Amino acid sequence: MEHRITDDRITLDYGSGGSKTSELIESILLPAFDNTALSSLGDGAILSGSEKLVFSTDSFVVSPWRFPGGDIGRLSVCGTVNDLCMAGGEPKYLSLSFILEEGFSFSDFRSIVSSIAEEAKEAGVSIVTGDTKVVDSGKGDGIYINTAGIGFQRAVLPGKSAIRPGDAVLISGSIGCHGAAVMMARSGLLRKDSPLVSDCQPLHRISAAALEAAPVRILRDPTRGGVATTLNEFTEQMPFSIELDQSALPIDPAVEAACDMLGLDPLYCACEGRMLAVCGPQDAGSILDAIRKIPGGENAAQIGTVTEDMPGRVLLKTPIGGRRILSKLTGIQLPRIC
Repeated sequence: MEHRITDDRITLDYGSGGSKTSELIESILLPAFDNTALSSLGDGAILSGSEKLVFSTDSFVVSPWRFPGGDIGRLSVCGTVNDLCMAGGEPKYLSLSFILEEGFSFSDFRSIVSSIAEEAKEAGVSIVTGDTKVVDSGKGDGIYINTAGIGFQRAVLPGKSAIRPGDAVLISGSIGCHGAAVMMARSGLLRKDSPLVSDCQPLHRISAAALEAAPVRILRDPTRGGVATTLNEFTEQMPFSIELDQSALPIDPAVEAACDMLGLDPLYCACEGRMLAVCGPQDAGSILDAIRKIPGGENAAQIGTVTEDMPGRVLLKTPIGGRRILSKLTGIQLPRIC
C-alpha cells in the first residue's frame, strides 16, 4: 500500500512508530536513500565489511538550519564523512537519525532530505539505517540530526607522536568560512549578494589525494575551535611547537570582513570542508600539488612549521616579525555552528 503525506506540518504522530511514521519513511526517506541495506527496514543493517574499519558519530544542531553554502542536511553528511577521512578511512556507510519538532514543515524537511541524498551521492556513501523521533512544539528548535559512519581503513596515520621538528603544516583551503557564514546568517547581517559562504564539503577526494601522494603524520578537520584550537591539540604535552606564518594563511576577504564586524578571529572560526595535515618537509610539495588538483583544494597552502621553540605551544609569526601565542579556545565563542 502506498503511503502519501498530505499534511503540511510534522505532528507528534509522525514519531509514534505507527502508520504516520511509515508514511514519513516510505514517502520521503526510502525514495531519497534507496539501497538494499536500507529497504529491509530492520533495526540494523547487514553490511559488506573489511578487516579494518573506521567508525565515527556526530550530532548536528546548527542554527539557523539553512546557511549560505549549505544546510543541516549537507552538514550532517560532510561532518561524519570528514571524520572518517581524517582517521585514514574511505567512507562507506552512514546511519541517519532525525529529531524533529512538532510543527516543522514538510517542505523544509524534504529540502533537508534532498541535501542529504545529494551529498551522500557526492561522497560515495550509502544511508543504510536510521531513526526518527518527534518532540513537542517548542522543545526541539525545528530539527536535529545524528549520523554515524563506517569506513574502510585506507592508510595508517601514526598521529601526533610521529610529528618532528621541521615538519610542514598544511591546510587544504581558506579558513574560517563556515563559522563566519553561520554567524553572519544568524545575526541577519549577511547581504544576499555577499560572497561569504560556508566551506562545507566532503573531504574524501582531498584526503585520498594527500595520502596517495606521500606519507602523512596526522590529518584533522578544524571544526569547532578552528585551526588554532586544532593545532593546539597536536602540540599539547608534546616536545615541539607549531609556528604559523600569518602571511601564508589563506583567508578570504569576505571572511576577514565578517570577522572584523563580529569581533572574531578567523583562526578560531570553524571550517567544515578543510583539512589540516602534518608531513615531512620533503613531502609538502607533492601533497600540496595533489590536493590542488581536486575541486575545493585549489587554495591549499603550507601555513606553518613544527619547531622546538616553546614546546607545547602554537605560535603565530606576524608580518612585522613578532610572535604571539595562540591558545586553545576557552568557553563558547561560536555556539551551534555545527
